[in-house]
Amino acid sequence: MIVCSCQHISDRDIHAAVDWMRAADADTIITPGKVYRALGKQADCGGCMPLFLATMRSNTNTKVPAILRGLHTERHQNKG
Repeated sequence: MIVCSCQHISDRDIHAAVDWMRAADADTIITPGKVYRALGKQADCGGCMPLFLATMRSNTNTKVPAILRGLHTERHQNKG
């Protein structure tokens, strides 16, 4: 399914980019901008962003790496 018609990006393209980034670096934070760059493209009108994000979120490889989970909570606990 085409997710971004401006740049001709499909759901398969997004999943492939996410999987590739996670395989290359298990601790990377995957963002829409990084997905566009991995595909050699850049966002245009932004109309696809809700579907683009939903497609990214449906991929289990977009989860925050375990080592980074809870950092916000830890920082606030250490201030008190």
